[in-house]
Amino acid sequence: MDVYNSEEQQVEAIKSWWQENGKSIIAGVVIGFVGLFGWRYYNSYVKEQSEVSAAEYQQTMQLLAEQHEKSFESVAKFIANHGSDTYGDLAALQLSAEAVKANKLELAVEQLRRVAEHGSDEEFKPVAGIRLARVLLAMNKPADALKALDSVTAEQYKATVAEVRGDVLLASAQPEKAREAYAAALQASKNGANPVLQMKLDDLSVASDKVDAPKAK
Repeated sequence: MDVYNSEEQQVEAIKSWWQENGKSIIAGVVIGFVGLFGWRYYNSYVKEQSEVSAAEYQQTMQLLAEQHEKSFESVAKFIANHGSDTYGDLAALQLSAEAVKANKLELAVEQLRRVAEHGSDEEFKPVAGIRLARVLLAMNKPADALKALDSVTAEQYKATVAEVRGDVLLASAQPEKAREAYAAALQASKNGANPVLQMKLDDLSVASDKVDAPKAK
């Protein structure tokens, strides 16, 4: 037996079903279109913003290269506006380098610490940490320099961290610990012989031999 006895009953059943479910279907279709176009708009927006940021970064770096210290304030503003993206990290590293040249070490420390501790790109954090340690050493702050090095745990920077640690320890009048650090750096080095590092180690070994040599009677 047919479910519906007449075309009229079929039409009425369809109308009844549509009244119950039609709004949901329309809403679902609308949401689907909104989601589709929203996602496309979002991707377009992200791409556009990335292109704008890249252009702003290039302009800012050109300004830094041409005006140096005079542009520091403008570069700092760019970094503040891009604190959560890679361009902000890159600009901070560049500004810190120029700040060191201008003997603005506090500014260099500020920018390097920002990247080392809060950088958006994990690749830049260890680079900033090592540079931060070197600047702090130049400021005669060995304890702070060692603390900055402790935060750098990436395996690929193991040799560099050990070498800088040796520099800090040597400057802190701890030659034995410095020699151990240099030896560890040489052992961890994956680029083969490091003439400068070897020279540092040899100089400490010679100095140690002189101290340990018995005095002539």
